[in-house]
Amino acid sequence: MGHIQSLSRRAFLFGSAAVAGGIAFGSYGPAEAAASAGDNPLLAGLGPNSVAFNPWVEISPDKITLIAQHADIGQGVGSVQPIMIAEEMDLDPGQFEIRFAGPSPAYFNTGFADEFAPFVAADQSPAAEEARAAVLESLRKSGLQMTGGSSTIPDTYEKLRVAGAVARETLKAAAAKRSGVAVADLRTQSGHVILPDGKKIAYVALAADAAKIPPVLDAKPRDPSQWRMLGKPMTRLDVRAKVMGELKFGIDMKMDGMLYASVKLNPNKGQPLKSYDASKARVMPGVKKILEIKNGVAVIATNSWYAIKAADAVTCEWAPSAYPAEQADHWKVLESSFTPEFLGKEWRKIGDVEAGLKTGTRLEAEYRAPYVAHQPLEPLNGIGLVTDKGMEIWVGHQSPQFVQDVAATAIGLKPEQVTFHNQWTGGSFGHRLEYENVRVLAEIANQMRGTPIKLVFSREEDFLQDIPRQIAIARHRGSVDKGKIVAADLQLASTAPLKGLLERSGIPSKDPDGQLAAGLWNVYYDIPNFRGTSYEAQGLSPCTTWRSVGASTSGFFTESFIDELIHAAGLDPMKARIEMCTVPTYRKVLETVAEMSDWKGPLGNGRGRGVAFVEAFGTPTAEVVEVTKTDRGIRIDKVWVAVDVGKVVDPVNFENQVQGGVVWGLGHAINCELTYAKGAVQQTNYNHHEAMRIYQCPVIEVRGLENDPKVRGVGEPPVPPAAPALANAIFAATGQRIREMPFNKFIDFV
Repeated sequence: MGHIQSLSRRAFLFGSAAVAGGIAFGSYGPAEAAASAGDNPLLAGLGPNSVAFNPWVEISPDKITLIAQHADIGQGVGSVQPIMIAEEMDLDPGQFEIRFAGPSPAYFNTGFADEFAPFVAADQSPAAEEARAAVLESLRKSGLQMTGGSSTIPDTYEKLRVAGAVARETLKAAAAKRSGVAVADLRTQSGHVILPDGKKIAYVALAADAAKIPPVLDAKPRDPSQWRMLGKPMTRLDVRAKVMGELKFGIDMKMDGMLYASVKLNPNKGQPLKSYDASKARVMPGVKKILEIKNGVAVIATNSWYAIKAADAVTCEWAPSAYPAEQADHWKVLESSFTPEFLGKEWRKIGDVEAGLKTGTRLEAEYRAPYVAHQPLEPLNGIGLVTDKGMEIWVGHQSPQFVQDVAATAIGLKPEQVTFHNQWTGGSFGHRLEYENVRVLAEIANQMRGTPIKLVFSREEDFLQDIPRQIAIARHRGSVDKGKIVAADLQLASTAPLKGLLERSGIPSKDPDGQLAAGLWNVYYDIPNFRGTSYEAQGLSPCTTWRSVGASTSGFFTESFIDELIHAAGLDPMKARIEMCTVPTYRKVLETVAEMSDWKGPLGNGRGRGVAFVEAFGTPTAEVVEVTKTDRGIRIDKVWVAVDVGKVVDPVNFENQVQGGVVWGLGHAINCELTYAKGAVQQTNYNHHEAMRIYQCPVIEVRGLENDPKVRGVGEPPVPPAAPALANAIFAATGQRIREMPFNKFIDFV
């Protein structure tokens, strides 16, 4: 694809996920971006007497605009990104506007460097850091712009603070030139440069002057000890607007002369429409047109409700699915995939595994994880306008450049002919990394040239067309001897989520899917004979990234099996993990959660606690779940979570993200599963794919640690430990091992 061709396939797939997060900003910063007009996308659109110091700060005579390069999909980065800039610029909330970045290589994501390099996150040896530096350079050259993998803070922590510092010092230089006062005698406060006599010059009044001088590129960000907002409890900038119903999400947008569209697409994912009958739909209220598109039909109407109802009235004959029509056959494909033909990769091997398995007591266990949906509250939508000059598209998405490419390819344009406007998004969890709505919106708008078209998927269509989380089976073997785990052979067969996403993004790969290694190879316990191997099943439903991606399933498999081995060895689940943990900072995470939960061994009397530890996207997370067995089923009483992110930038949002990740992980472990019948997903709304209910939600206590030498993300890492910690707690309370999600197939919950 046009924007990514300069990124070599090897660099892009350097051994792990494209949707992951890693190291602090390194070889390319906002100073370099500011130095070259070609690297600063804001310069082309500047008005008179305005200035853009770098790709993140724009000042005109009437306002200050700070650019959020990462999409806000509910995780709060639309707030923390501008706050990092404002911290350095001495701006207060309310003194600036926020705008999401358009497609530009200036916004390449440095946070992917750790995940692309073929080293586990805890390995910070010179060889590992050299590999990460090489990947970082490849990312810079490619200009890969993407939100995902808990990479926003790792990507922007350094460069946005530097961007703000450059703006601050350049404004001071402009004020010094105007006033004749030395820069050293000036200070900044609340959007003004303050002269020694107390006179204030507003930043907006200095825009024209600042535009005439070179930016001060050697500006340094302040030490965290000087922070006014960062690192302290603060209210997210979007909270009030969301609570009051004032914030406009993509689905809220309106334009003059706009018509509305909804679609009915082949539920056999990726397959075409054979024929249709729209006679009933054509005479329904508000219907303007019925259009045939690549794999279905679209209804154009005077409002979304009319369009959705009419689309539902269209009868269609669909081409059959390319994958097994029935769910049982999906499992059969996975069961037969543990063969050399489907070998993805032996990701890690230590010692002599086969010899170790012959020592002491041997255990074997099989675990399963189903397809699950993304199910964000805001269904897929967007606005598209196609004219003879090109296309404009307004949609919430995590990959601006790929939106350009997909829309352009759908209607025969060049990517640069597509203008993309990113929107506030009501949830994603990986859904907004895919393109189901982008392609069909382009097709519809192209057939309705000159008219803005607002596309809204019905909830049912959103479920039917969702590209789900990978389905997976793990077959683990291990052995214990004399109170120790002596061998662990971890094998899983799964669909490949990252490879699927890359293929639909125009970057097909034959390399092993690195996300299948997450939670499988990055095990930090002292097990002398260890192996982690993945097998990539073929011919199943397309799958994609889902909150915590590979670790969402592998974390459950691995930590459940480790718990079984620990119990077989006669050890305490918490003490054994602490003693086996080989990374001091990670051991501290386990020690912290043990202290938080006052872990003292078995509880008895129908109560149980389970612990799990998973590192995902470089962030180590330990969780303890406490449950009680009641007459009506299992009650989840409390959860304790310890997470090390190196630096807690936004404490309130940090806590919310961790709590939300735990609820997400527990809810899906308990309740959620997608199954196929006649090629289509059977669960098409929330009542068939339930999240955790409020009455089921436990108290969740969170503690953030700052021992990691790198700044890490937190949006996804709390998810993987939730399911195994719950399963291990249920075992402690009842003696029953649950090895398959969702758990409600085997046990009741209250």
